[in-house]
Amino acid sequence: MSAGARRRVAPLAPAGEGTALITGGAGFVGTNLAARLLSEGRRVLVYDNLSRPGVEENLRWLRAQHGERLQVAIADVRDAQALREAAAEATQVFHLAAQVAVTSSLDDPEHDFEVNLRGTFNLIEAVRRSRRAPSLLFTSTNKVYGALADIALEATATRYQPRDPALRERGVGESRPLDFHSPYGCSKGGADQYVLDYARSYGVRAAVFRMSCIYGPHQFGTEDQGWVAHFLIRALEQRPITLYGDGLQVRDILYVDDLVEAMLRCQRRMPDLAGRAFNIGGGPGNTVSLVELLQRIAALTGRMPDVERAGWRTGDQRYYVSDTRAFAEAAGWAPQVAAADGIARLYRWLRAHRSREAAPAPRQVAEATRSHVA
Repeated sequence: MSAGARRRVAPLAPAGEGTALITGGAGFVGTNLAARLLSEGRRVLVYDNLSRPGVEENLRWLRAQHGERLQVAIADVRDAQALREAAAEATQVFHLAAQVAVTSSLDDPEHDFEVNLRGTFNLIEAVRRSRRAPSLLFTSTNKVYGALADIALEATATRYQPRDPALRERGVGESRPLDFHSPYGCSKGGADQYVLDYARSYGVRAAVFRMSCIYGPHQFGTEDQGWVAHFLIRALEQRPITLYGDGLQVRDILYVDDLVEAMLRCQRRMPDLAGRAFNIGGGPGNTVSLVELLQRIAALTGRMPDVERAGWRTGDQRYYVSDTRAFAEAAGWAPQVAAADGIARLYRWLRAHRSREAAPAPRQVAEATRSHVA
């Protein structure tokens, strides 16, 4: 696109009054988003069932930082009535709650369906019927594009890269055909399409982020999800890291502060962006392979992590890098934290976290933070 034909970026709309509802708000991304909104004086309702490890600690941290300005609803997205009550006073909704792992979806596809697709349907119906007509941002996934097996790749010593120079330079764009792989890909992809169709069919002000790998503070990654944090945690614990496949897989990684900024820009420009899906990640300038991440960890810790090998996993993309130009042009956004800097920041946060006192029992946290949704 020529400079003269570039899409005009609309000015930011005011953040507005009312409550921001964050489903999955005690998770890694939700915690960072809630903290940003609360620090700007917004009212925030965190809606979470507290099922993931580490989320109660995140909730305790939010409460310590922001006190009673933080509202909490301990509830599940499968509870349609609770969602209707939560959405009733919201002016903005960020839908982050999900079953997040391909492996878990293969083990229990019914649960994956109920949380990701049924839960999203419950929410968009609550949004559609709310008298406040809140705007909605849904976090989808790059897995909606499938395994990308048709992309011709070549291997270097440390990574895969596309043979097509244009793809290598730009990444995968939104024009890529959808191709759902695994129950997780189907449930998230179906939810992705429901959100876009509700914008088209009912005029719901909603947009979709098809996200690549997000990382940063308050992330307690596992080998099924949050791999950058998982690798760092295992290295700090001096425990072996399992590499599935050959380790040359490449992803673009996006520091969570940059994602939060993108989310807020999307919400503020929702009148222009509703009904659109955007690929969101670090882009071609912030890519790393599994092998390269191990090398970065070795530079940070002074030792190469121990590695164990395992076979390829279902739906694992050998190469995925987001083409973020569409959102950059629409919202004037670009990542600000380079991959090397972000990895070092997360390493320092995790190292400091290990030195803190052990968290209180989950029951104590739940009772201390429980509140009713008006």
